[in-house]
Amino acid sequence: MTGSHRSRLVVLAGPTAVGKGTVAAAVRERHPDVWLSVSATTRAPRPGEVDGVHYHFVDDATFDRLVAEEALLEWAVVHKAARYGTPRRPVEEALAAGRPSLLEIDLQGARQVRATMPQAVFVFLKPPSWDELVRRLVGRGTETEAERERRLATAEDELAAETEFDVTIVNREVQAAADELVALIRLESQPG
Repeated sequence: MTGSHRSRLVVLAGPTAVGKGTVAAAVRERHPDVWLSVSATTRAPRPGEVDGVHYHFVDDATFDRLVAEEALLEWAVVHKAARYGTPRRPVEEALAAGRPSLLEIDLQGARQVRATMPQAVFVFLKPPSWDELVRRLVGRGTETEAERERRLATAEDELAAETEFDVTIVNREVQAAADELVALIRLESQPG
């Protein structure tokens, strides 16, 4: 068994606007040894987002094809609007190579991954408070008032799902949350 690695996928999920993407970006920037999955989405890029780095931005026809070919590990319609999904092959390749691996997805996706990859470690990213979650959602200014209301209603349901997860990390400060997540990822990807 010398030199063998066990590499378990670490799945990060949590309510809308909790900072999943921001924490994942901090991991990407400061811990390049950790492999991060890049999701496909049918939504338009937000300012500063780069295709292939933050998301694979695809049209509906391409997304339909990925679903039909079972090329997605999970997928969902999020906030009754855009579809998001995780390309299957890159995840399988990273795990086979023994790389510390992180999947940052929404709650629906995490539930699908749990059904197909129960050996993964599921991490719930939680806001320090409800008021802080509202402040972050309003503060990012990327949604209309109707979208914000829809996301806040969704967030209430999503917060109740914390008990479905193996570990909870409170996102008080992005870098601290990212470091806590990376420590867990490395623990799960140790030789042995």
